[in-house]
Amino acid sequence: MYSIFAYGKMIVDNLRMDAYMRALRQVIKPGSVVLDIGTGTGIFALLACQLGSRRVYAIEPDDAIEVARETAAANGYAERIEFIQSRSTEVTLPERADVIVSDLRGVLPLFASHIPSVIDARRRFLAPGGTLIPRRDTLWVAVVEAPDLYGQHTNPWDHNGYGLDMRVARQIVTNTWGKVKVTPEQLLVEPQSWAILDYAVVESPDVSGELTWTVARAGVAHGLSLWFDAALAEGVHLTNAPGEPELIYGNAFFPLSQPVPLAVGDMVSVVLQARLIGEDYIWRWNTCILDQGDTRRIKASFAQSTFFGTPLSSTYLRKRTSSHVPMLNEEGQIDLFIIGLMDGINSLGEIARQISSRFPTRFATWRDAMNRVGELSKKYSQ
Repeated sequence: MYSIFAYGKMIVDNLRMDAYMRALRQVIKPGSVVLDIGTGTGIFALLACQLGSRRVYAIEPDDAIEVARETAAANGYAERIEFIQSRSTEVTLPERADVIVSDLRGVLPLFASHIPSVIDARRRFLAPGGTLIPRRDTLWVAVVEAPDLYGQHTNPWDHNGYGLDMRVARQIVTNTWGKVKVTPEQLLVEPQSWAILDYAVVESPDVSGELTWTVARAGVAHGLSLWFDAALAEGVHLTNAPGEPELIYGNAFFPLSQPVPLAVGDMVSVVLQARLIGEDYIWRWNTCILDQGDTRRIKASFAQSTFFGTPLSSTYLRKRTSSHVPMLNEEGQIDLFIIGLMDGINSLGEIARQISSRFPTRFATWRDAMNRVGELSKKYSQ
């Protein structure tokens, strides 16, 4: 979830906002019905009203929606915007929308439940002939020379200054990716399109593809950079490509296991895959570098994945095996007891009193119990 400060940074990203405003102006007509998914503090919903929408449905699971509600009232749009605090996939609307707008991406559009939310909204909420904003995302990849970025990942574990072997941590950080700023001068190859996400037809959040380059400029390969070109509407585009004016999204950097010197004529092949598991993507990037393209002379071969970028304890893994027989610990027993009392009869205060009595060593005060009950009420109650 974003802070209000972070939402503010999005609003003052003028390139982003101008592009979305041009897209909205192009497709919203007087009387349009608009759905804003992930409204946050409500900027797109407010602009939709400003452009003449008859009705706007603004959906946001975070408490930032309260700021959006108050802002709508302050601008005279409270009667035209229906704010719904929920995930869009859990919502039913009384009518279909002529325009669905969302900006659920992170650094890349392959982010959390972005694509499943768009697929669901397209199927259930978009009117015949309606418009999605954005329409399409094209994802690009290039091999980059970025010693400073790479060092941020590896230096603490390669040069700890105490003579300690920290390779275990190094392996973890080189199997993670992050938001960076890449310049055109750092690209060692011509960028290639890895995937095109056409939101009018996309049916899966997973993406996989292979890319191959013949190196045209010598240098040291430190990793891969990814970025997107977004088509918001006809003739309206947004990109976080290296060399373009900087946007809030930044670029993505996927480090290699080790830096690899490249000579002109070397061949670099990458199998890149992103699979949505639950609420997060598992990324895999397998890289093979051939000396002058000769399959008999392999300079480097790496198999990397964000699956290996998360420390997993043996205790945690044991608890997720199919043979594990679970038994509730005290925390689980408390939650189960609280949920059992959420029967439409007991007030939260009464539930807090009962758990204080049932688990006296866990809740020193009634207020402590109320905090626990309130969190579960927020998550589970109607």
